[in-house]
Amino acid sequence: MSRTLLIAGAQMGPTQRADSRAQTVARLVALLEQAAARGAKLVVFPELAFTTFFPRWPMERDAPELLGSFEQAMPNPQVQPLFDRARALGVGFYIGYAELTPDGQRFNSAVTVGPDGRILFKYRKIHLPGSDHVKEGQAYQQLEKMYFEYGDMGFPVARGPGEWGRPVLGMLVCNDRRWPEGWRCLGLQGVELVMVGYNSAAYDPNGGEGESAEMRTFHSILAAQSNAYMNATWAIAVAKAGVEGGAGLIGGSCIVDPNGVVVAQAKTTADEVIVAEVDFDACRQGKEKMFNFAAHRRPQWYGRIVEQVGAEVIP
Repeated sequence: MSRTLLIAGAQMGPTQRADSRAQTVARLVALLEQAAARGAKLVVFPELAFTTFFPRWPMERDAPELLGSFEQAMPNPQVQPLFDRARALGVGFYIGYAELTPDGQRFNSAVTVGPDGRILFKYRKIHLPGSDHVKEGQAYQQLEKMYFEYGDMGFPVARGPGEWGRPVLGMLVCNDRRWPEGWRCLGLQGVELVMVGYNSAAYDPNGGEGESAEMRTFHSILAAQSNAYMNATWAIAVAKAGVEGGAGLIGGSCIVDPNGVVVAQAKTTADEVIVAEVDFDACRQGKEKMFNFAAHRRPQWYGRIVEQVGAEVIP
């Protein structure tokens, strides 16, 4: 049985604060249709794809604008057109969104949807960047820790459907891609495709001039390449890019093979579709040799990874 699949990254240009949900969903549908027209059967959208990157603005927790940025169900009537069109085309997708649970918890989440329109599995972002309070005097805010709770589902995987070759799928969201622990948890479950959506600042979000848009784009692609290689998996990382409300977001959407080679990459910071055919059996070389975990891992020496948070520097 062939285990190849044509996948697409649906990079989005900026979504402005005043854009309606209907306008944004129409853009997502248009990108989905472009990807399907090029033969893609699985499309990856960015983090927080239905809204602007609202954590850059301070708002009260019960502010109508903030609450309106969250999805209380997935799907729901506002986003249903995307699910309906994907099902009609027989195309699955990954999409990131702000999740508000029935008991009031708030997560930066993503779901993967099969070609039949049903959700295969969900992930909640674990590595939240930014601050839990407004930093006075700072030009830009990054308030994910104020608006979201840390993900509580671990790093799950799921099998894709038979028509995709039943690949082992994993998800991360944005800042997760910079932390190798999540990738390795997925790798230890035999992951063959890691999907990542992101909204990453084109400046140093922690203040200062230490990181340019070019350096942050380099780091974003590097994270996908290195972690794909070290876990012998395909990876696809997809941006929401461009200038939102005067604040820049990097592009650099890419598809990476299990050797860490970039096989497709976006050229713009606008709406753009990239595609590549992935062969899931190409993961076997790394999984059976260099990164044969059963043969080479020595977890008895890895205790520090789970026993401490901050670095302990010798005197």
